[in-house]
Amino acid sequence: MRGFDKLAERFARSVARGTSRRSLLATLGMGITGAAVFPVLPVARASTHPGGTPHQPVTSGNPQDPGDRTTCDYWRYCAIDGFLCTCCGGSVSSCPPGTEMSPITWIGTCTNPADNRAYIISYNDCCGVSSCGQCLCNRNEGDRPQVRTQSNNDYNWCLGSESSVYNCSTAVIVGVALEQPK
Repeated sequence: MRGFDKLAERFARSVARGTSRRSLLATLGMGITGAAVFPVLPVARASTHPGGTPHQPVTSGNPQDPGDRTTCDYWRYCAIDGFLCTCCGGSVSSCPPGTEMSPITWIGTCTNPADNRAYIISYNDCCGVSSCGQCLCNRNEGDRPQVRTQSNNDYNWCLGSESSVYNCSTAVIVGVALEQPK
């Protein structure tokens, strides 16, 4: 046991001779800086769908309703602000299981590229479970100030439902918009 004590003492003395409080602080500072820089390092992000599978476009199959429903470029999402229900287990017009559609909504007018007609879109939030966290879109075309609440997408529209916890947003076609007088 005496040999082990001598070995431990020699090791502790050599560490004490080679280090100081300043070198310890410098090492800690380098570690903290390195930890802060780590998230900004480049990462290969392949085109994947939530869950890590290769992205397959989700379409309606109807030529009058073109576009991938899991991307922000889909025509119905022109005034959406939130997570897309199509990426969260729901669809463009229905909520995922375990959530409920808020009866309070904001509206937008989007142009369908298939027929170049404007449609009134009701953006309903799905509420009840924690936020989906996938496919975030923030498109503010036609967004109005908060004094015009029905046309503003910055509110928590889940306040009209049983639970005020936001999960995702749908984009339901309400009807065809009237032609603007020229």
